[in-house]
Amino acid sequence: MSRGDVPVSSGVSEHSRCRHGRPPGHTGRVTASVPPHVCFVCTGNICRSPMAARVFAEHVRRAGLAGSVRITSAGMGHWHVGDPADPRAVASLTAHGYPVEHVAAQVGDDHLGADLLLAADRGHLRDLRRMAADPARVRLLRDFDPSAPDGAEIPDPYYGDGDGFAEVLGMIERSVPGLLDWVREPR
Repeated sequence: MSRGDVPVSSGVSEHSRCRHGRPPGHTGRVTASVPPHVCFVCTGNICRSPMAARVFAEHVRRAGLAGSVRITSAGMGHWHVGDPADPRAVASLTAHGYPVEHVAAQVGDDHLGADLLLAADRGHLRDLRRMAADPARVRLLRDFDPSAPDGAEIPDPYYGDGDGFAEVLGMIERSVPGLLDWVREPR
């Protein structure tokens, strides 16, 4: 497991279809022996992306899909590399029963090679599409939330209070069923 990997320990939950389906040009999961790699990206990798990675990892586990997907997170900037998640992110995750273990990482080649790169906002989306080997594999996380309008972002809660983290958690949780569908799709 490399820096930024989120462990998924080993009930199938209800899920809905992703509003936008698989990324255009996506060639699909490589093989069962090499699980698809999903990477969540935000600015500093201490708020949105680690929250999304932890929530997704827990739902993957609950769905009986542990080991079927590799989950990482990273930040566009280097400011917080090596730091734990923001204490308000930890508090929000813990209050909702999600395990929290995180060390911030900056986007690198391993992340850019992910089968699915999920950006928190349009700025990250634009930058990742310029950097990634296959820009078609870069999406906004909320593209997987059927209730979100096209182009919906996850706002950065860093400069706010704990309420912003709770709102972000809700947005992430609404995106998870679509992501689980993506993992389950035959490739």
